[in-house]
Amino acid sequence: MTRMTMIEAIRDAHAVAMEADDDVIVMGEDVGFFGGVFRCTAGLQQRFGVDRCFDTPISELGIVGTAVGMAAYGLKPVVEIQFADYMYPGYDQIVSEAARLRYRSAGEFTCPMVVRMPTGGGIYGAQTHSQSPEALFTHVAGLKTVVPSNPADAKGLLLAAIAEPDPVIFLEPKRLYNGPYDGHHDRPSVPWSKHPDGEVGNGHCITPLGKARVMREGTQATLLTYGTMVHVALAAVEEAGVDVEVIDLRTLLPLDLDAIVASVNKTGRCVVLHEATLTSGFGAELAAQVQAECFYHLEAPVLRVAGWDTPYPHAQEWDYFPGPDRVRRAIETVMED
Repeated sequence: MTRMTMIEAIRDAHAVAMEADDDVIVMGEDVGFFGGVFRCTAGLQQRFGVDRCFDTPISELGIVGTAVGMAAYGLKPVVEIQFADYMYPGYDQIVSEAARLRYRSAGEFTCPMVVRMPTGGGIYGAQTHSQSPEALFTHVAGLKTVVPSNPADAKGLLLAAIAEPDPVIFLEPKRLYNGPYDGHHDRPSVPWSKHPDGEVGNGHCITPLGKARVMREGTQATLLTYGTMVHVALAAVEEAGVDVEVIDLRTLLPLDLDAIVASVNKTGRCVVLHEATLTSGFGAELAAQVQAECFYHLEAPVLRVAGWDTPYPHAQEWDYFPGPDRVRRAIETVMED
């Protein structure tokens, strides 16, 4: 085991995969010589050469389209989009080509590629550097969607994603990149720490896709979340005085519905938490699944806590994020019924 930040864990996962399989390549804007805007690919070009880790033109459409072609012919491209907000020009290639290739070719071609994107807020990036678009991908059949909350899962899930025979969207919470986050939102001058924050396994250690993790066991309510909001949830539960079970979904698709149902059937109450906007967010799907599968065990309506339904507010960034106070109030509300 080695202590790593999430950036270091992601970088290590790339290196492990590239060392084990010559077909794994890394591509994107500034990922080669510079090592990525967040340094997640630093040193890979020097170690593996320019043919396996290389810079691309500033064209997300071209980057993803090229990667789809490479994947169809047997390579395993790992694409970095500098910010999730930049993926829209490439969205057509992700949805119309990558996600559909296996099906439109009747299995003759597959698309074993990973599209990595920093997601969420925490760096004062405002409207064009802070979005959380996971619901745009979970809606698309043929894609898998992953959101790690800690360095160990970042490495293990990325290695699992690279091994997948079909496309995986890998969303990396920027607020967790460089160190621990204690879950509190009143840190506008220090959005992250510079110290390592997690024990990460050495070598080829995979975290299976589709398996949620119980971060805290509880008996009175269930809190479903992922990414940065895992830490917000844990901070809120400390203050709530309620025995809440906190589940880190880790993979949004495939979703570990068995773990969700087992927890909600036990507790009878459920709060769903995410950073993305409320309307049509992934929390709506979670609430619908819980209602459908756990209806006769529910003691209260499922509540959602999310970001505002507004373009990302730069000046109010740390109020836009669901903080422990908002989550605690939601827990108190479900306990009243």
